[in-house]
Amino acid sequence: MKVVIAEKPSVARDLARVMGAKEVKDGYIAGNGYAFTYAFGHLVQLCTPQAYGYNSWTISNLPIIPPTFKLESKKVKRDGKQMDDSGAVKQLNTIKSLLEQAEEIIVATDAGREGELIFRNIYYFLGSKVPFKRLWISSQTDKAIKEGFANLKAGTEYDSLYMSARSRSESDWLIGINATQAITLAAGNKGLLSLGRVQTPTLAMICSRYLENKDFKPQAFYKIQAGFEKDNISFKATSNKIDKKDVAEQTIARLTVGSNARVAKVEAKETKEQPPLLFDLTSLQQDANKKYGYSADQTLSIAQTLYEKKVITYPRTGSRYIGEDVFEEIGALFQHLSDTADESIASIAKNLIGAKLNKRSVDDKKVTDHHALLVTDEKPGPMLKEQQNVYNMIAKRMVESFSEVCIKDITTVTIDAQGVELIAKGTVIKQYGWRLSAEQIEAPDEDKNNDDQDNENAQLPKLLAEELLRILTLELAERFTKARPIHTEASLLKAMETSGKEIEDDEMRQAMKDCGLGTPATRAATIETLFQRDYIKRDKKKLIPTEKGLAVYNLVKDRSIAKVTLTGKWEQKLEEMRANKVSYDVFMKHIKDYTAKITKELLTLRISLAQEEVKPQQKGKIKCPKCEKGLILLYDKVAQCDHYARGCDFKIWRTLNGIFLDEKEMKNLLEKGKTSEFKGVKNNEGAIVTAPLVFENFKVNVG
Repeated sequence: MKVVIAEKPSVARDLARVMGAKEVKDGYIAGNGYAFTYAFGHLVQLCTPQAYGYNSWTISNLPIIPPTFKLESKKVKRDGKQMDDSGAVKQLNTIKSLLEQAEEIIVATDAGREGELIFRNIYYFLGSKVPFKRLWISSQTDKAIKEGFANLKAGTEYDSLYMSARSRSESDWLIGINATQAITLAAGNKGLLSLGRVQTPTLAMICSRYLENKDFKPQAFYKIQAGFEKDNISFKATSNKIDKKDVAEQTIARLTVGSNARVAKVEAKETKEQPPLLFDLTSLQQDANKKYGYSADQTLSIAQTLYEKKVITYPRTGSRYIGEDVFEEIGALFQHLSDTADESIASIAKNLIGAKLNKRSVDDKKVTDHHALLVTDEKPGPMLKEQQNVYNMIAKRMVESFSEVCIKDITTVTIDAQGVELIAKGTVIKQYGWRLSAEQIEAPDEDKNNDDQDNENAQLPKLLAEELLRILTLELAERFTKARPIHTEASLLKAMETSGKEIEDDEMRQAMKDCGLGTPATRAATIETLFQRDYIKRDKKKLIPTEKGLAVYNLVKDRSIAKVTLTGKWEQKLEEMRANKVSYDVFMKHIKDYTAKITKELLTLRISLAQEEVKPQQKGKIKCPKCEKGLILLYDKVAQCDHYARGCDFKIWRTLNGIFLDEKEMKNLLEKGKTSEFKGVKNNEGAIVTAPLVFENFKVNVG
């Protein structure tokens, strides 16, 4: 029997259907010589510090660097305790039983870094020795699945991908666990403060941009605008920026309405505007945020659904290119799109059938694990509005990317008005090319400082050097410098992609992608983590740091953990590991050394914070049951000792067994060892009873 392990039940069902397996069992589907089973994402995780004997948060424990990382089944937190996820344990037992009967394993988790890690963690945790092969496909169509099963890859081909994924996981654990404990202990009376390898530099980018914008002082400047007309075409010309008002007033005083100005120079230049590259996940998320306001996480979720509906290719791709083999199939996809419900896409797709296609997005060398996002030849069924929007975005980008270049004549006219230089610009489109393909996103880029477009004209008349024009209107326009806008998810994703470097060119940004913050597959989760930590909030499309987020940023902004470029270099090393250019041992030694360094750095914050007076949310007169010297601070979700920074690690959740404890009941529990009786208490068996909560040996039970 061949055991196929997919990443989720829906994928396993689909693979089973295509491969003729129909017997639905508990946790798998059998038939035709196969058993199709599944994970639900990560069934196996790296062990928590408690598994290595670190049961409390104390300075003496840090840094926590296990000699060898161990694996455990997925855990969930209930009433402040880490417990086995019963569903994960049950499914792992099912997989184990199947592997004991297997002659071969087929790995069908998502074809990428995280998918490889999900399988390998299960495989090594269960101690299996069964040989395995890899199903590597870029779409979920029946045709792609059948071809994938007919051309399975050797599992060893993906060893370097696994080592890269393992290194990413272990380095996130080391830096996240140690940095979080160090800063929380250093600033103990501020509550839990979370730091992370990618999370913290991302927060730093949001906060620094926000503070830069907030502290920006607009500076006034001035421009002289003059209106002209020729051949019944009105146009305007504008001076360069003048910083001082008195100079601007003196300059415009030299000009009068009705006087002549001389055309000094006429320059016409033909420019070719190439179509945009195909979408990868990050660029899709950026445009969906600009156009529809969708969050990065929302766009990823929609794209994943479309992938499982078989109507688009693998969404978690970091490439904006396709190979020659895929390019050969593009004509058939345009035939498919010519019958789509969206008329603008259908009409352009028809024009592309049999035409010479633009190959800017075709490059075998630039395709990594997966090619750029494409629609498949599956006809979409009924879809939710959000799904239709994202599907249409991918389809429109396809017809744009393979269309002809847009050719423009850009004319720049320099006018001499009594010694004052005025500039007029006009653009004539000679060949619309890809710009006829679809509606363009015309909103200005949130990350660009578009002061004004004063000298742009929709149309210019035919002008010759040395001819005279009459000034018809004059205006002294006051303008103000503008701050760089506060980050939106679109601009943040763009900044994460290039480690904060401002790069506009698509191809240059693609070249930078290996040293960005995170990967296309993980950036959305990083942003969502910042929301969950209450570090940032949304104001329409803007990402605004909370007081807590700014407090964390101010603590670490000068520390290496907040440096964007450092994290970008790590991502580059992980990609090099995937390409067998860097070893696991070398990379992890660097990470372990860094972990020790940053932990020491953060613990020194105790010196500077010890003198600060911090107002807790609520400080009752509840004596700490552990150190017996401190008093308990009451926060929204936890209660903890105010001697945290001095080494007492006592803390307890305020909601226990389904009951929220106010100050009075927390005092009863911790000082008397017992609360009043509550209705609706959930006991250890999950039954709802009327009973008190009892505190004994630093554990809470139902009395």
